[in-house]
Amino acid sequence: MLNKNFLPLITIGSIIIFLTAAKQFFYGFDIHSAMYDFMGIYFIIFSLFKIINLKGFAEAYSTYDIIAKRSAAYAYMYPFIELILGLLYLMRFQLLITNWATLLLMAISSIGVAYELSQKKEIMCACLGVIFKIPMTYVTLAEDLIMGIMAFIMLIHYYI
Repeated sequence: MLNKNFLPLITIGSIIIFLTAAKQFFYGFDIHSAMYDFMGIYFIIFSLFKIINLKGFAEAYSTYDIIAKRSAAYAYMYPFIELILGLLYLMRFQLLITNWATLLLMAISSIGVAYELSQKKEIMCACLGVIFKIPMTYVTLAEDLIMGIMAFIMLIHYYI
């Protein structure tokens, strides 16, 4: 049975997929373009939910991110980093740097999430800020890994 705590995440994920598909439908399908659109829309939407309650997000994020635990400034900057990455993806600007930054950001985030999951701690995921009470699960790790993998694929495409 579906945990109702994940309904906001499923809804927002569905909206991101719909917007990506709609853009691809109107402008012609291209897998690389679709990944850039998905990543851009994802980062923008998720960052905006974090920015709504920036202080709450920073406090929640610092409970599990390996850099945010040591730097409150990083915890406060993180949503804006995501917002910038999202805009860069949608504008198709500096994609080599954008993909490297995304890969690094998602790798770091994945480490913190994986560690907390291995410790079996029950903490709230700050992926959509603190507006929704979403428990940290392997879904959180999958989100980070999928974004990192897409950035990696785009880097491979760039270098080949």
